[in-house]
Amino acid sequence: MSSGKINVSVENIFPLIKKFLYSDHEIFLRELISNATDATLKLKHLSNLGEAKGDIGDLQIEIKIDAENKTLHIIDQGIGMSAEEVEKYINQVAFSGAEEFLEQYKDSAADSGIIGHFGLGFYSAFMVAEKVEIITKSFKDEPAAHWSCDGSPEYTLVAHDKTNRGSEIILHIDEDSKEFLEEARIKALLEKYNKFMPIPIKFGTKEETLPLPEDAAEDAKPETVTVDNIINNPSPAWTKQPSELKDEDYTGFYRELYPMQFEEPLFNIHLNVDYPFNLTGILYFPKLNNDLNLQKDKIQLYQNQVFVTDNVEGIVPEFLTLLRGVIDSPDIPLNVSRSYLQADGAVKKISNYITRKVADKLSSLFKNDREAFEQKWNDIKVVIEYGMLSEDKFYEKAEKFALYPTIDDSFFTLEELKEATKDLQTDKDNKHIILYAYNVDEQHAYIEAAKEKGYQVILLDSPIVSHLIQKLESSNENLSFTRVDGDAIENLVKKEEATVSKLSDEEKEKLQPLIEEVVPKEKYSIQLEALSSTQLPFVLTQPEFMRRMKEMQQAGGNAMFGQMPEMYNLVVNTNHPLVEQILNTKTEKKRTRLIQQTLDLARLSQNLLKGEELTSFIQRSVDLIK
Repeated sequence: MSSGKINVSVENIFPLIKKFLYSDHEIFLRELISNATDATLKLKHLSNLGEAKGDIGDLQIEIKIDAENKTLHIIDQGIGMSAEEVEKYINQVAFSGAEEFLEQYKDSAADSGIIGHFGLGFYSAFMVAEKVEIITKSFKDEPAAHWSCDGSPEYTLVAHDKTNRGSEIILHIDEDSKEFLEEARIKALLEKYNKFMPIPIKFGTKEETLPLPEDAAEDAKPETVTVDNIINNPSPAWTKQPSELKDEDYTGFYRELYPMQFEEPLFNIHLNVDYPFNLTGILYFPKLNNDLNLQKDKIQLYQNQVFVTDNVEGIVPEFLTLLRGVIDSPDIPLNVSRSYLQADGAVKKISNYITRKVADKLSSLFKNDREAFEQKWNDIKVVIEYGMLSEDKFYEKAEKFALYPTIDDSFFTLEELKEATKDLQTDKDNKHIILYAYNVDEQHAYIEAAKEKGYQVILLDSPIVSHLIQKLESSNENLSFTRVDGDAIENLVKKEEATVSKLSDEEKEKLQPLIEEVVPKEKYSIQLEALSSTQLPFVLTQPEFMRRMKEMQQAGGNAMFGQMPEMYNLVVNTNHPLVEQILNTKTEKKRTRLIQQTLDLARLSQNLLKGEELTSFIQRSVDLIK
């Protein structure tokens, strides 16, 4: 028997571990299983090199709960340790066994899949255990060893009669952590952190029903057998080559990742790069609506099949956090407890690669099957538009496949749209005007007026439209996006020829104050304009600049513009018969009623008439038709 003190630089290492190093106590199980996985992968590697003799068998890791004795057991069949190695790797906290192993076998271990975080990870056990034991036997012909520690720097190390290779970690769970003796709690942790570990993990047993033989009698009952309950998938889809997978494999893996998702993903992107960094993964485009709030089913980050986090900020560009899937990279810099990312130049390189890979996939889908791409557009546009705003390199590529649907369900790229509209929708100042709507039903009257002129109206209805068109305008000289209800149609695309007013200048001067007496000046700026006689008598518009600034603020922009009052232009159509009637009405009461009714009709067309004002309008309308 030997005893001693663990060689650490400070005596209070354990309180430090508990308080600072591992912020989340539940990750102890991940760390211990990762160590067991390391030990198993090392054995497989040494076996391949011929240094581990004989048949190593079907390797697995076993997790057991002994509720009676209040212990949790992590058992592996890996490389094991001798007493000397326990002294070296466990009692000298600052030394990592994995580091020495990798140095010794650096040439052959490049692709061995070793995690390499042995050492401090083991001590996370003391976050939940009042005492920890290690019973271990090396794959070499050396005696087994039994190490024990109660959470102080004091430990004991004695010989043991263990005969089979590998290690067993025994955690004596403390009173504050009794939840880790519950089967459901451990099962949840295994599914969260270890669902795709590369070595099968056994957690108890389960019953399986055997299929009946073909010649079985009609009343025959199938037999059941007890089998190991393997809780993980050691060979998830992202560890395979794209050539090995079919569409149903990708869909099946999506179901495995997100069992509560009932909609199929639209398509997937398989990531696979080994230079200048190692990264694999699969990203899925889910169906998305216009809600930019991040969904609960997020991209999961793994390191050599060990779950790290679903907070992939930095690794994945912000606009792609709306996607789902898995990213796995041994080159992602983590803190010592693998709990969060550390700032590193490699992270930016990985982010750039993912951006480029997504852009290339979208470009390929567009080129190879444009019709299918158009059908998916409404489900993916938020991601693409968000990316165009936030990533210049993505914008450069997306310019060629981003679509702009018309209100008639035709789809144009920006270049196609410019070509289709340049003749009719270029104004007298050589400004190319792109008309857009955000809601076909609410803006129907304005859209119809534009269609009468032969103009194309595109539908832009995502929450970041104002930001997007700002970007498009700054990137395209003489191109201007104007909402179809931003002004009277004659003013949206101003031409050289002007519509002649039926009212004389004197009549217009007389009409203006009559309307101003009824229409509140603090809400409406009154403009008398000669429009087509088919246009409405009163047309309500909101200046493009003001509306766009307010929308940008709402979507996350300058708060200053959010304080701007709701102001509208009231365009009075001097060529409409009703306007002429208002002018010629002799009684003030009747004229006021006509102006109010016409204004409310204009407000109604913009969905601005609500509550008491709507009730009054309805009653007034009833009185008029009695």
